[in-house]
Amino acid sequence: MTAPLLRAAAIKSKARELGFDLCGIAPAAAHPELNFFREWLAGGYGGTMTYLHRSARKRVDIQKVVPGARTVIVTATVYNTERPYSTECDDPMRAQIARYAWGDDYHDVIGGRLEALLAWMRETSPEPFDARAYVDTGPVQERVFAQHAGVGWIGKNTCVISPALGSWIFLGEIICTLPLEVDAPSVDQCGTCTLCLDACPTHAILAPGVLDATRCISYLTIEKRGQLTPAEREAIGSHIYGCDVCQEVCPWNAAAPRSEDPAWQPRKAWDGVDLLTLSRRSDDELAAALEGSAMRRAEVRGLRRNVAAALESA
Repeated sequence: MTAPLLRAAAIKSKARELGFDLCGIAPAAAHPELNFFREWLAGGYGGTMTYLHRSARKRVDIQKVVPGARTVIVTATVYNTERPYSTECDDPMRAQIARYAWGDDYHDVIGGRLEALLAWMRETSPEPFDARAYVDTGPVQERVFAQHAGVGWIGKNTCVISPALGSWIFLGEIICTLPLEVDAPSVDQCGTCTLCLDACPTHAILAPGVLDATRCISYLTIEKRGQLTPAEREAIGSHIYGCDVCQEVCPWNAAAPRSEDPAWQPRKAWDGVDLLTLSRRSDDELAAALEGSAMRRAEVRGLRRNVAAALESA
């Protein structure tokens, strides 16, 4: 008698046990939405993120990531914590930091949980399989697969919006060769709302679902290296790492659930901190605060650049 195949329901149950708030499964297919990526790159919207061009072939074909892949397991984890949004703060001296970067580095935390889920799958499955787990680091268009896994739809601000969780969610995925039962794809529920387009401080959302990264405050404060132009320095305002405005105005986040997970709670170094305080911290103090944080990507030099630009606008 052969052992029963690993079931989707069992994977989802284990995912919840490991701390994921939602788990869905999509077919590892050539979904039509994947092709938009090439158009987006051709439009120059990726700016200096040359790694996107280097991995473009894989990003439009999941089979080049895991040959023989049949399904993509997508997880969502809420990182919304009990703090006011930046749009609710009228203090120009408050340093604005994207919510996802307040706590520990999600790459490490979510990555560890995904690896635990994958290890359990390998132990439980009666048949061997190939798989790769990624958290915002692999050549995978995770939002497309999240939509086809029923986790949520891709909103006009390009964020995945879950009808149950909102958009304050980390995505993770396991691409595997297992023939699992898949979920129905999510349906777009943005309707006629354009609040995110209207509220974007730099008008980076050119059209529903079309983001010009080179205008986006997240790109300017995180991805762009070197000096900012005078126009860019003015554009970032009091944002020193990322921007959440398009999510803060989204009606689907009006009653979004809060997370009590210690990993996502604001570190003391960033919790309600003002620009002047940050500017006075030594390099060693900033480096210590960046340790184990997603904000390491900006490095101390980049953070100082952003703080100086924000102080000019204050």
